[in-house]
Amino acid sequence: MGKYILALDQGTTSSRAILFDHEQNIVGLEQREFPQIYPREGWVEHDPMEIYSSQYAVMAELIAKYNIFARDIAAIGVTNQRETTILWDRNTGRPIYNAIVWQCRRTAGIVDSLIKAGLGDYIKKTTGLVPDAYFSGTKIKWILDHVEGAREKARDGEILFGTVDSWLIWKFSGGAAHVTDYTNASRTMIYDIHRLDWDDRLLDALDIPRQMLPEVKSSSEIYGAVNIRGDEIPITGDAGDQQAALFGQCCFEKGEAKNTYGTGCFLLMNTGESPAESKNGLITTIAAGLPGNPRYALEGSVFAGGAVIQWLRDELRFISESADAAYYAGKAADTGGVYLVPAFTGLGAPYWDMYARGCIMGITRGTRRSHIVRAAEESIAYQSLDLVRAMEKDTGLRLEELKVDGGASGDAFLMQFQADIMEGNILRPRIRETTALGAACLAGIAVGFWKDQNEIKSRWKCDALFRPAMGEEKRAALLSGWRKAVGRSRGWVEP
Repeated sequence: MGKYILALDQGTTSSRAILFDHEQNIVGLEQREFPQIYPREGWVEHDPMEIYSSQYAVMAELIAKYNIFARDIAAIGVTNQRETTILWDRNTGRPIYNAIVWQCRRTAGIVDSLIKAGLGDYIKKTTGLVPDAYFSGTKIKWILDHVEGAREKARDGEILFGTVDSWLIWKFSGGAAHVTDYTNASRTMIYDIHRLDWDDRLLDALDIPRQMLPEVKSSSEIYGAVNIRGDEIPITGDAGDQQAALFGQCCFEKGEAKNTYGTGCFLLMNTGESPAESKNGLITTIAAGLPGNPRYALEGSVFAGGAVIQWLRDELRFISESADAAYYAGKAADTGGVYLVPAFTGLGAPYWDMYARGCIMGITRGTRRSHIVRAAEESIAYQSLDLVRAMEKDTGLRLEELKVDGGASGDAFLMQFQADIMEGNILRPRIRETTALGAACLAGIAVGFWKDQNEIKSRWKCDALFRPAMGEEKRAALLSGWRKAVGRSRGWVEP
């Protein structure tokens, strides 16, 4: 048995490799950003070869930098940006088009056509998802429609589809394994989460050949192996990033929830062995689990979480570093009545408005940079609160505490405002890399590196606790303004 578990965390803006020891300490971490491609307004793409090369590079750098032998690594766990869609040629191993990223809105018209065809309720009932361009199915159709000869090759088994985990496992295994796990399959809008199989009716509606789809497995078993310097390391963990974080946060029991503050914000609650249908704009998805034990979760997705801070930095040049946002937000006693709704690519849960666009409301002659920066910070918490309230309505459970992770969870201003506006405790763990930790735990359990979930849970430790300190009158006034601002942003673009 090796001494470490290697987690490969392939995200929207960067690829990372993180090495964990048996005590779940981070032994080493390497990260590399890769380019974002914006061909048109509302379109977002990645180069799949950049995804692969950056992920392979950080893995190799980590092993070399920390003088780790491949035989010291017991197993590899993969976690990934979900919904992002890649099609590639089985024979050449080359993508036939850029990856269409989860944020991309180009397929909104295809979604509208599915709804007009009367499939809206069927999609929700079968897949647990709300019909939206966010998910993979319509992205597959778009590529097959726009790359000459692609659909015919797909029918012949020469073109393969995968979410990013499938692509990486296929590349790392030398083409031996074309697989995905339940969590990623449940994000495609063509997978029946009840029967645990691809849905033929939706495949027919989108004209997607079944033979191009990966085999679906649990999140913790042997999928293949990667050869490093002649040594074979098994790949034994696979989960979409948000389900991996739910697992890494040890939310193993029904009613336990976490929120990840990354490029987007993603709130998930474990709902146990049965799927819970949402009536308040959330989606039903499959949680990461062990073989023979599928579990479900409710999820709410915010498209622009940390992305709004990146926008302030890269496009508006209001700040030099993302970490500066908390400093400027703290310089202002409040936002001066300013609200920022970062609906750059529409609004996710609970609104699901593909045609909403961003807006800044309440600007006066006295508005300063610090007001807008603070409004951007607060917008992340407001959007997350919308998810919390929807989840409470669906489950009848009051979320009195919320586990948090992701890059922006290190922002004390944001976490305190989240506790204030939510009127609940925010718990931040000692290990904030919970997405990678979840993938590592899933991989480790599969090879006996860790015995079971109880052993993993015993190692979870709270690093910081944020308690609400805002008065009810102020909270109500702030939320009233937020709801008004969201209303202004909705339906901005004509279908």
